Amino acid sequence: MLLTVAVIAAPAAFAQTPGDDEDASASEQRRNERVRGEADAPAASAEAASAPERTETATTRLDAVKDGAYALELRGPRRVRELLARHLDLARFRTQTDIAPVELGRLMAATPAEVRALLEPEGWFEARVDVQRVPAPEGGGVPTIRVEVDPGPPVLVGRLDFQLRGPWSAALDDNDPESERLARRWARLQRGWALPSGRVFTQSGWSDAKNALLIASRSRGYANARYADTLADIDVPKRRADLSVALDSGPLYRLGEVRVEGLQRTPASAALNLRPFELGSVYTEGALLDYQEALQKVGLYEGIAVELDLDAPDPANAVVIARLREAQAQNASFSVGFSSNTGPRFGVEHTHRRFFGRDLVASSKLRFGRDERTASFDLLTYPKEGGVRDLAGVSYEYLDAGGALTVTQRARIGRQRETQRIDRLVTFEYLQTRLETATRSGTDRALWGNVAWSHRDVNNLSFPTRGLIVGAQAGGGAARDADGEQGPFARLQLGATWYRPLVAGWLGQFRGEVAQVVKKETQGVPDALLFRAGGDDSVRGYGYRTLGPVRDGAVVGGPVLATASVEAMHRFTDARGSRWRDWYYAAFVDAGNAADDWNELDPALGYGVGVRWRSPIGPLRVDLAYGERVRSVRLHISVGVSFR
Repeated sequence: MLLTVAVIAAPAAFAQTPGDDEDASASEQRRNERVRGEADAPAASAEAASAPERTETATTRLDAVKDGAYALELRGPRRVRELLARHLDLARFRTQTDIAPVELGRLMAATPAEVRALLEPEGWFEARVDVQRVPAPEGGGVPTIRVEVDPGPPVLVGRLDFQLRGPWSAALDDNDPESERLARRWARLQRGWALPSGRVFTQSGWSDAKNALLIASRSRGYANARYADTLADIDVPKRRADLSVALDSGPLYRLGEVRVEGLQRTPASAALNLRPFELGSVYTEGALLDYQEALQKVGLYEGIAVELDLDAPDPANAVVIARLREAQAQNASFSVGFSSNTGPRFGVEHTHRRFFGRDLVASSKLRFGRDERTASFDLLTYPKEGGVRDLAGVSYEYLDAGGALTVTQRARIGRQRETQRIDRLVTFEYLQTRLETATRSGTDRALWGNVAWSHRDVNNLSFPTRGLIVGAQAGGGAARDADGEQGPFARLQLGATWYRPLVAGWLGQFRGEVAQVVKKETQGVPDALLFRAGGDDSVRGYGYRTLGPVRDGAVVGGPVLATASVEAMHRFTDARGSRWRDWYYAAFVDAGNAADDWNELDPALGYGVGVRWRSPIGPLRVDLAYGERVRSVRLHISVGVSFR
């Protein structure tokens, strides 16, 4: 038997017999509770728990369809009316035009029992149901069937009894730090039980709570955990449900060898070198998910499944199976698009994943736009031990922005390592930039090294709403400017984006960036190493890289930069199933600029409103921003999350 990293939820009944098995997803709660025993908190009064449902009694009328036999009127609490409108036979047969009076009478007679059968899984076991037939009004029309329901007080969860069996239970008796850790984890799982004492008992809640406890138990070490027994003992006269679950942990699994299957062209070592866990470490679902994500990011495979062999003869050395389907050896893609930063563009990209029959990925890119044109060729090795990859590349960049024309050529070598949360890149680079303004043209050159580091701790990489992204760069080298002056320089850059839920469903995003090039005042460095502000991910309301020092009427790069942004967004609607649930409206304020030194920094202000769409490849952002300094409105369109 294999355990895959994807888990599918299965329904459960009120009581479960030994050997039954359930799956679902859940998060462990970060709270402590006593190690063993049972939670037996007194249940809240039924009257208090059911008060909201009993006081909002109202009527829902389902009019007769054309030529229909009757209309239906449902009276009761909102949840009851919604349930009956979806599932009651009288609601379904209302659309029929040829229903006989005898059949209608049978439906009415069966309605009380049908209503009680629908309400019991929702916690109401003492419902009173009254069904009446109201004659058709004089002058024509159809009769009305009136169903009035008083669900009564719901059954509440009372006593909770948690039992742990198997190797996990035996390990709790050991007097060592590992035993204490396992005891704390079992206590957290009990504390995180999703159907606590005092909560209204429902069949779906009971099933979900069992599923959540089971998958949380399986997620770390005890991958074959299952229920030995579960029971919901419902005492209707006392309006109380006492719950009992007995969990058999099964053996503790440790991650042994990794077996790679499905490869024909690429060596297995490339996949093995991406393994994020130590051999012999305790199995966790997160470790397999991290491995799967690393295999997806490397770009060599288009089909990936990472599984744990639960039938391993030795759980202490369980086999991890990576089933891979290789991506095409070569592929090319063409694109046509528009950027509010640099205007319309088209591009072509070609990737060769077995360049000259070696463990190399060659990537060629060409993009031609109105204001920006780029061409590049990069070589990247397959992952080596520890997941590191060597790289080499050359590139050409043309940018016409802010009245200045810059043309940059680069050649670089380096090494990168990407993990789930942290990316590192070390490069050594030669670059030269020709800067042209209305009255000056010159080429600056530099030979330098740079270390780039980024850390992501967010709840969702494609659409984060909680967490922090931090990026930092530090480098230095020697430069020679167009006037022949040369000398050393250093370059530092730090940026962060913080995502945080606010109040009333609002989501906040706070972004900031500071940077500086340290050099002699009279010495020039290539403009590509300096800074400008403005654009989609900088200060909205201004053109791309149009904020910075002005020379000869043109904006050029400055040695210092500071930008900040505050943004709040809210869903159009929270209604599940709505087509607008993935759409948000937003408001924002940006500020920042680049300058020759900190004393001259004069932040430009931009603010506006926008919409967001949670697309499969990241947030699509459409913003309408007003730039205070230029006194004009600008449209900004962008896709994706910046991890710089």
